[in-house]
Amino acid sequence: MALDQSFVGRTYPPTEPYEVGREKIREFAEAVGDTNPAYTDPEAAKAFGHPDVIAPPTFVFAISFKAAGQVVEDPQLGLDYSRVVHGDQKFAYTRPVRAGDRLSVTSTIEAIKSLAGNDILDIRGEVHDEAGEHVVTAWTKLVARAAEGA
Repeated sequence: MALDQSFVGRTYPPTEPYEVGREKIREFAEAVGDTNPAYTDPEAAKAFGHPDVIAPPTFVFAISFKAAGQVVEDPQLGLDYSRVVHGDQKFAYTRPVRAGDRLSVTSTIEAIKSLAGNDILDIRGEVHDEAGEHVVTAWTKLVARAAEGA
């Protein structure tokens, strides 16, 4: 069953703040194999003009995808998550994510399309710091595969 087009434009409440820690940034940088010292060494980050270590660009995915869970779990939307695959991800930064940031995400459904029986859901996550300043916009595309025999 196709997802309800009337959900396009629906915005969900902001998440509780997520506090970005140095150790989480270091672990993420190691996991993705990025050896940029700005991700692990506060002095190197300061030499690049940052107040503390910064996160690799894709770090915010964990925060924005968790926030997109509000959309995915909305029973009125009717998305069958057991059939979902991650289709795409992109980011537009105002500034890097920094250790010590407390970030909240507000998710909005940007588009719902049906293609060959598959539902394609585009979710935009606006990430702001505790002062309300924009940090990054994250877009997530989810594809709910058509049911077998559909």
